[in-house]
Amino acid sequence: MRNLKSRFNVLLLLSPLLLNMSGCAYDQQKPAILATTKNIPYPVIDTVLGEKLQPNEKQFAQQISESIGQSIRQQYALGHAQRDAHPKAHGCVRAEFHVSKSLPTNLAQGIFIPDKTYSAWIRFSNASRDATQADDKKDARGMAIKILGVPGKKIMENDDQAMTQDFIMINYPVFFVNEAHRYLSFIENVNSESTLKKLRIPFALGFQGTMNAFKASNSKIANPLQARYWSMTPYQLGLGNDRQAVKYSAKPCTQNLTTRPNNPTHDFLRVALRNSLAKGDACMVFLIQPRTSNKMHIEDSMTEWKESQAPFFQVATIHIPQQVFDTPEQNAFCENLSFTPWHSLPAHRPLGAVNRLRKVIYETVSTIRHEMNSAPKKEPQ
Repeated sequence: MRNLKSRFNVLLLLSPLLLNMSGCAYDQQKPAILATTKNIPYPVIDTVLGEKLQPNEKQFAQQISESIGQSIRQQYALGHAQRDAHPKAHGCVRAEFHVSKSLPTNLAQGIFIPDKTYSAWIRFSNASRDATQADDKKDARGMAIKILGVPGKKIMENDDQAMTQDFIMINYPVFFVNEAHRYLSFIENVNSESTLKKLRIPFALGFQGTMNAFKASNSKIANPLQARYWSMTPYQLGLGNDRQAVKYSAKPCTQNLTTRPNNPTHDFLRVALRNSLAKGDACMVFLIQPRTSNKMHIEDSMTEWKESQAPFFQVATIHIPQQVFDTPEQNAFCENLSFTPWHSLPAHRPLGAVNRLRKVIYETVSTIRHEMNSAPKKEPQ
């Protein structure tokens, strides 16, 4: 009984932290954008790799998307619409994504063509939905990579001729929810005006989900270039009978750690990124973690695939050249970019319920944001 009471008290204390993990806020009026989500084709599952559709999953995806979309319309009715999650960027930087010369056949799939070099954009960010939050606050941090010059038909039906491939990661290896109905309940509680409902947030997520959310949002970093990032969710690698499930990660080439300033400024992570690339080049490596056991469930994004059981393999080097990125023109360009794991070749198809939900959510939010800002929604060349 004492243990249960202790857990309850921990969950109540975590409620404010979980608000930052929601990535959205909305008024509980009836959403008016149902047609937008209904027109987005829902992914077909791959039962061979272990995908399993949840009851009413598509409907939950629509409800979550409509709620977030409605919030954006209301929150930014009189101003520039921002992302519902990761709105605060530390910067968008130019990069080169060089695939390793020697790769085993099972990893040399999709864009991973040995010795191939691609141009890329990388956006570093805070996860909190509060774009004004100081960088010194504990928060998850994001790294979104957009590879350019990728030929082949893509998965996104309305953008299948785009020449881009996206990889989206944060600096924590697991997500805080697996089930669509829990995610919807979480969103409803987060955005309720009722204090009682806000206190139900940990119960909507469950104990493990709450702990994952707390740990993910409890980090402090000194420089976006010196953190490690994970995909959290699984992805397909390859096509046909040889396809497999993998996860991704990126980390610095060397542990040349920057120390955190004693009195950090409000945007010190942008300053750290700017200073690093003013002095010289930066280097990161891109890693793939093949699944080694069917016990590593595709539909479970809340449990880490332990590296001791499923090691990561380096497949590419990310070279970020010395540059000046913090300009009004480049910052505006960065704001108009859209990142989604579904900007993808079929050989890198996102897997699992969280990714299936993302297809509807990300596309809906991006469309609304660009429409409100009268900005063209197109992938860079």
